[in-house]
Amino acid sequence: MVGFFCLLLMLPELHSAPTVWIQPEQVHLSYTGDPTSMKVTWTTFSPAPSMVEFQKVPGVENFTECATGKATKFVDGGLQQRTMYIHRVELTRLVPGQGYVYHCGSNLGWSPKFYFVALKNGSDWSPRFSVFGDMGNENPQSLGRLQKEAQRGMYDVILHVGDFAYDMDEDNARIGDAFMRQIESVAAYVPYMTCPGNHEEKYNFSNYRNRFSMPGNTESLWYSWDIGSAHIISFSTEVYFYLKYGPDLIREQYVWLERDLQEASKPENRGQRPWLITMGHRPMYCSNNDKDDCTDHESVVRLGLPGHVFALEDLFYKYGVDLELWAHEHSYERLWPLYDYKVFNGSIEAPYTNPRAPVHIITGSAGCREMLDPFVPEPRNWSAVRIEDYGYTRMQILNKTHIYLEQVSDDQDGRIVDNIWLIKEKHGPEAWH
Repeated sequence: MVGFFCLLLMLPELHSAPTVWIQPEQVHLSYTGDPTSMKVTWTTFSPAPSMVEFQKVPGVENFTECATGKATKFVDGGLQQRTMYIHRVELTRLVPGQGYVYHCGSNLGWSPKFYFVALKNGSDWSPRFSVFGDMGNENPQSLGRLQKEAQRGMYDVILHVGDFAYDMDEDNARIGDAFMRQIESVAAYVPYMTCPGNHEEKYNFSNYRNRFSMPGNTESLWYSWDIGSAHIISFSTEVYFYLKYGPDLIREQYVWLERDLQEASKPENRGQRPWLITMGHRPMYCSNNDKDDCTDHESVVRLGLPGHVFALEDLFYKYGVDLELWAHEHSYERLWPLYDYKVFNGSIEAPYTNPRAPVHIITGSAGCREMLDPFVPEPRNWSAVRIEDYGYTRMQILNKTHIYLEQVSDDQDGRIVDNIWLIKEKHGPEAWH
């Protein structure tokens, strides 16, 4: 039966605002890091209770479980100071691998029914991801295909590697509302895991920090989580470029990153989850023709502040990060295994089998109003594949030794235009030698 407290919340409120302002919208899921739980986040424009009713599927007609949470008042930084209420409810005591149907809101207004599958427990399963960045409210070309695939159950997790809506703060955050409504048909079915990009910068990333609900206590700016045989680290490249919001953030994130990598590298942890995967918005390397940071030999993301302070390439290499996922460039580029501009292929015949440096994938062509980014005419010697199509990446972590990646071209009706197997029999810095 639905809990007594939830029944109380369902009673009509006196002097409530018109229903149109308290109808739940922009529903999306995020993973908490615990396979027995999932977080549901949504928006209303007047105060309302925060409830989720849910049940296992297949099941009885009526919802059998109820969870409650709380709403945070968010005032956008624009001239109109628009106010919204971001609701967060954590569903607990889920059965890993079990399907659930749910809706959210209160007796003042409910969302449609959505469904999800709780993530499996342990390291002996093969999670499937869609990976992309730079998807806007205008020209989100890949979104229709992603919607269909997410609702068909093709993915366990979505990784959105920065840059949302273009931009969430625009038109007094109405563009952010429109974008979150658009992605609901993906993100209400599959945990939607994020990192900040440069297009989230306005008002100290306030729209990003308030609208998303990632694990940890850093307002979604950086965090890590385990899934299958991988430990995934999401971080902000933007702390290196927006020092006006506090240079201490660079140090704070860097210290956190090293501690997290140290913990993940303990033999008992790396034995269970040998894959270390990072996701950050701006790449260390790229061969695009647009004068972005990654086109500079002395890339800030790669080498840190002057004097190589808080340099990320050396940090990730030191702890044997296997795969680095990037976006920002509106194109797809796969690099050869690379460290300090030197290629360290496993072999000529099988470059991604036991490579001796991290593998970089740049996937920022999901679709936005800034269109696609061109490449320099001649590829760099460290660049393996360059594709200037709209699309996104699929990734499956098969087991402790194999990851499969493929690039989907939306321009070519879903054709797979690139794919690799990343195979590693050894993980950690010893794999580099």
